[in-house]
Amino acid sequence: MTGPAIGAPIRVVIVDDQTLVRTGFRMILATEPGIEVVGESANGAEALDEVARSSPDVVLMDIRMPAMDGLEATRRIAASHLGTRVVILTTYDLDEYVFDALRAGASGFLLKDAPPDQLVTAIRVAAGGDALLSPSVTRRLVEEFARRPAGTRPVPAVQELTARELEVLKLIARGQSNAEIAESLVIGEATVKTHVARILDKLDCRDRVQAVVLAYESGLVQPGGR
Repeated sequence: MTGPAIGAPIRVVIVDDQTLVRTGFRMILATEPGIEVVGESANGAEALDEVARSSPDVVLMDIRMPAMDGLEATRRIAASHLGTRVVILTTYDLDEYVFDALRAGASGFLLKDAPPDQLVTAIRVAAGGDALLSPSVTRRLVEEFARRPAGTRPVPAVQELTARELEVLKLIARGQSNAEIAESLVIGEATVKTHVARILDKLDCRDRVQAVVLAYESGLVQPGGR
């Protein structure tokens, strides 16, 4: 994904079954330069139609909705609209469906009571082709894998990574930012960005979130390990 054209506003669709939530987000974004709300939907089924109609850059997606939940809608959008990123909206950070939504193709998640600046940041980060992957998200992923039975999923593409790329992937999986990885490995941040881009390309991952999921599923990183 390349994101919106240079100079073009980031096109956003808001999906939530609560009218007040959609209205609140729209009001916040209406005052933000470079962001345009192009549609709203009250459930996942409506969201699919809206995404097909308006081709947004970012979808703010609630999980628990009637008709079609956000998890299924996210899966379908990720599969059919490669230029659209999904940021999951959740009421609390322990939402049991967050992990499944990330696996389905979401580019991160955001608490509904997050400050306006975090909402804006999440949209800009997602539209820029990256993922909103904070340490709290990483902890949720680690906790989820720690609860699951032992076992890994073979991922042949991991074998294509260089030793340095494996190092970078492991640090990504621990929730480190590019700046933190650069400090850990004593290399330039621009070099880290190059490694990250190559890792995503080789593993055919949409973004960092998907790379973290793959790192744990393949057994490259173990919950509780270093």
